[in-house]
Amino acid sequence: MHCPFCRHPDSRVVDSRTTDDGTAIRRRRQCPDCSRRFTTIETASLMVIKRSGVTEPFSRNKVIAGVRKACQGRPVTEDALAKLGQRVEEAVRATGSAELSTHDVGLAILGPLQELDLVAYLRFASVYRAFDSLEDFEAAIAELREQPEERPPGQDCGTDGEAGGPAVPVPATAAD
Repeated sequence: MHCPFCRHPDSRVVDSRTTDDGTAIRRRRQCPDCSRRFTTIETASLMVIKRSGVTEPFSRNKVIAGVRKACQGRPVTEDALAKLGQRVEEAVRATGSAELSTHDVGLAILGPLQELDLVAYLRFASVYRAFDSLEDFEAAIAELREQPEERPPGQDCGTDGEAGGPAVPVPATAAD
């Protein structure tokens, strides 16, 4: 590690600690030449391979931004989105792989989003899985209805929370 003050090509680690969330290591270093101290933060790199073949670093903020679009008009808080982003990042890092495809990231998003809000889940899934017809939506809703887990009120897989019939999910559009 080059000293940021005198550009000496080496430094000595004086102290190492993990960050509060455990995703990085904070190292206190000292230059053997000028004796000045500085701090570095080390994180494990996680790269995402896009459909075009380009790789870029994983971004929790990009995950949150994509999910936020699916959650427009839904009762989802910024705090809930931040927690979802953290869960997704933890899940993709837990794979142990240094590179993931965008498909893998999308799969990691679907589970936590389904738990967060079913309408947002259907919106996201319609784009992620490229729904082409109402039958695709119907199949996704039928899949959700078959799942035995109990849902909070208003999360009844396509119903509007009242005694009426099923609500028709509206896919996210380019304007959303």
